[in-house]
Amino acid sequence: MSKELVIDVQSDEIHIALLKDKKLQELNQEKKDNQFAVGDIYLARVKKLMPSLNACFVEVGFEKAGFLHYLDLGGQFNSINKFLKIVQKNKNTLSHLSKMQLLPDISKDGKISEAVSEGQQLLVQIAKEPISTKGPRLTSEISIAGRHLVLIPCGNKVSISQKIDSAEERKRLKNLLESITPRNYGIIVRTVAEGKTASVLDKELRGLVKKFENSLMDISASTKAPKLVLSEINRTETILRDILDDSIEGIYVNDRETYYDVKDYIQGIAPEMEKVVKREKGDIPIFEKYDINSQLKKGFGRTVSFGKQGYLVIEHTEACHVIDVNSGNRTKATDQETNALNTNMAAAEEIARQLRLRDMGGIIVVDFIDMNDSQHRQKLHSTMKEAMSGDRARHNILPLSKFGLMQITRQRVRPVQKIDVREACPTCKGTGKIEPTISIVDDIQNKIEQSPLKNIILQVHPFIEAYLNRGFWKTIRKEWQKKYNKKIVCQALSTLDISSFNIIDPNEIKKK
Repeated sequence: MSKELVIDVQSDEIHIALLKDKKLQELNQEKKDNQFAVGDIYLARVKKLMPSLNACFVEVGFEKAGFLHYLDLGGQFNSINKFLKIVQKNKNTLSHLSKMQLLPDISKDGKISEAVSEGQQLLVQIAKEPISTKGPRLTSEISIAGRHLVLIPCGNKVSISQKIDSAEERKRLKNLLESITPRNYGIIVRTVAEGKTASVLDKELRGLVKKFENSLMDISASTKAPKLVLSEINRTETILRDILDDSIEGIYVNDRETYYDVKDYIQGIAPEMEKVVKREKGDIPIFEKYDINSQLKKGFGRTVSFGKQGYLVIEHTEACHVIDVNSGNRTKATDQETNALNTNMAAAEEIARQLRLRDMGGIIVVDFIDMNDSQHRQKLHSTMKEAMSGDRARHNILPLSKFGLMQITRQRVRPVQKIDVREACPTCKGTGKIEPTISIVDDIQNKIEQSPLKNIILQVHPFIEAYLNRGFWKTIRKEWQKKYNKKIVCQALSTLDISSFNIIDPNEIKKK
């Protein structure tokens, strides 16, 4: 299965689309001025204790205080705090975490009031972005993620990804990392570390340790919280770090600066993959060229079809997401049970894609078409697990209940992805009154006549583009070219409504 990454850089946002066999699987949107992301580490201040929740609210510089539960303090919370105090008093001891004596783990059944106090400074990391009316979810179990390893300061063990099946490889990695990991640091070995040499892993480990130590250089006794200590790499590089493998056949970028940033980043983590990074310079918008815009419109509506077999109805609520599976009009099976199985199996694949595409997290309830055969129900459960096996978010899938409902929990670290696919009425613009439809072409002609450009790219709705190019020898576009002595290229854009159009200078596009 081939994968491609398409990066669309706009003036205020970066859109990142992951395609598998040309089909849209994931979409990420990152604002250029976003200063608040999962993985960021802050020097924070405890604002208020909530003994009834066994938690506290913590100031991290966001408009709403972050939420830190006692269970998210982490076993080595006291050791992290001890090291923070040492750093604040004397920066010269920064590189000597390995010489510090770790304190015993805190009790799993303890109380928040026993661990922290109001006004106390502590290191926290963003675990979940603010969602709805809630502030960010925080943790004091600090971790710094790399491509192959995750560093855990004040940890004391090496953990291997469960997705590495080979017992021999697991043993090799464990022995290797235990021999090179500094004292008082823990390591989580990621799946992509399988088969990597000692030099590659040692180089990354040293880089992660240096990154953590350097992040604390600016902290002193006079430092006021909240303060950003270590910022996670941007969303683009995070996605590259997590998905980059041999199946990536192309990374396409439409912006010069971002192109070089991506190329430099990949050169640092996987030099052999540098050749797949390509810059798109054409005058066609990159999401239009790779058919992403049309897939977005089809994939983000309330109703989503999956071939001729049926369609999904997706509803979002504050508590959970609900998906209803419905069969289509065309069915090849002769009996209801077989038809239900075939429809449900196809729906499972589309549901797994929708969860990734919309980044739906929390509780998802799926109402499949009822099936009486227990083997069919088990087969559907296995198919759903297989379809979601490649999902990077943690998830759990329960078997079908007696009511035909499947419950899924999926890790939620940011708000659900929402794209409004509804379009304003292209003729009345919401007024309820329309201009004569024949005037659309007249408006275009008038603008072309008034334009000083000799070479024009005319962006219009696909219906208008087909109308202007209708015929072979004698078309409206060719008549305009001859009449106004201008070269006109018609470009169909599905993102435009039927009455909108753009006249663009090709030279301006080439400069980008």
